[in-house]
Amino acid sequence: MASSAGQPTGTIDSLLTDFARRVDGVAHAVVVGYDGLPIAASAGLPRDQAEQLAAIASGLMYMAGSAAECFTGGAVNQTVVEMERGYLYLMSVHDGAVVAALASPRSELGTVAYEIAVLTDSLVDKVPRAAQQEQAVKGTR
Repeated sequence: MASSAGQPTGTIDSLLTDFARRVDGVAHAVVVGYDGLPIAASAGLPRDQAEQLAAIASGLMYMAGSAAECFTGGAVNQTVVEMERGYLYLMSVHDGAVVAALASPRSELGTVAYEIAVLTDSLVDKVPRAAQQEQAVKGTR
């Protein structure tokens, strides 16, 4: 994950930062890999919180997928958690990768969901697929 000061235009971090700044009510966003670890995060989200959010997002999408499988619901495209003080939006990218965004209760559900869908479409070719992530890990050993 890069810092906001040095984010080249078009990087995953910069796309997440732009999304969080542009969409009303969105505080932070992360992209989570199939392994539950953060691939990228919007500027201003501390690394430890990005890791916590990534683990939570991965677990929630896994549970939603298990429920869908159990009841033959097909693939899970998105999950929204409504909390007392905000929302957690989750959208599948591919291969278990997920975009997670935290938004305030004043955010417009439909607008945020639409903007996450647009963001997700722009990330499909940028977010490493599971096989690519596994190769990268093997290459560092």
